[in-house]
Amino acid sequence: MKLSTMLMYDGNPRAAADQVVDLERAGLDVVWVAEAYGFDSPTLMGYLAAKTEKVQIGSGILNVFSRTPGALLQTVAGLDNVSGGRAILGLGASGPQVIEGFHGMPYTRPLGRTREIIEVVRMGLRREKLEHQGRDITLPLPADQGLGLGKPLKLLTKPERADVPIWVAALGDKNVEMTAELADGWMPHLVYPEKVKETWGGPLAAGAAKRSADLGPLQMTGGGVLAIGEGPEVKSMLDFARPMFALYVGGMGARGKNFYNDLAVQYGYEKEAAEIQDLYLSGKKDQAAALVPEEWLEAANLVGPASYVAERVEAFREAGITHLNVMPASADPAKTLAELKEIVG
Repeated sequence: MKLSTMLMYDGNPRAAADQVVDLERAGLDVVWVAEAYGFDSPTLMGYLAAKTEKVQIGSGILNVFSRTPGALLQTVAGLDNVSGGRAILGLGASGPQVIEGFHGMPYTRPLGRTREIIEVVRMGLRREKLEHQGRDITLPLPADQGLGLGKPLKLLTKPERADVPIWVAALGDKNVEMTAELADGWMPHLVYPEKVKETWGGPLAAGAAKRSADLGPLQMTGGGVLAIGEGPEVKSMLDFARPMFALYVGGMGARGKNFYNDLAVQYGYEKEAAEIQDLYLSGKKDQAAALVPEEWLEAANLVGPASYVAERVEAFREAGITHLNVMPASADPAKTLAELKEIVG
């Protein structure tokens, strides 16, 4: 089991990125860099590549709408080069609020577009000519849609690796099935380990049945706030996770189009999901956070004595987690991560 973390920053990200150097020394294997509608991910990934030596650097995530397949290919090939072969391309569909509101792109057929982008990027990393005739992506552009001067081109420069890992953020059944079929890794969010099989077992099995043996086993990330120790002060670290859970369940999408709210319902929290969303969208964020089920918080995070954290690690491992994604909540994050490294073994 590898250890990963999400680059967390409030305002200027450089200080947070600099802390990754200490986490790398403590045993961090992967750092994920989100962009949402903040700073772009590749710029920070390049900065991290210059600051670190061994840690893998993944986009968590680049959406599949705001960049062309060619631009995504160039980006991951460039990042893999400057990092010396440490890049991971994390892709996802994001949601209509960001894609249509921030990028001005129609949020149509996200599943099909993700599938075709994976195919095109892998084609490009092998330095094959970009020739693809799909429902969502056509390369080169046909004459009746352009000037008629397009020609199949291959990446001008030789990539560091022809097999840069591609991970996909997915929650819905069809998207999870596609991820299990095509991707190197899967990035679900707010993972309740004991409920993984009953929530996604069917789609994962269906995708695995179509998976190429060349890809190897599907990797998977999951985890949350990390605080190791005794007493109420440590236990209170769970409250740091409440606003994030409320944000995703209540505010990350409109009514009827919130994948995380749907996930809460799948976990058995239908009543709480509706109430959290009502409160959050009404501006009552603190009240929404207070309704996040304690059981879910306990299961999805690693907060408590070392023996309890070890139990949670095994629960994540049993659920198929290969990359334990944690957010150390302590005065010395590197020390806390090193403690977890000892527990994980």
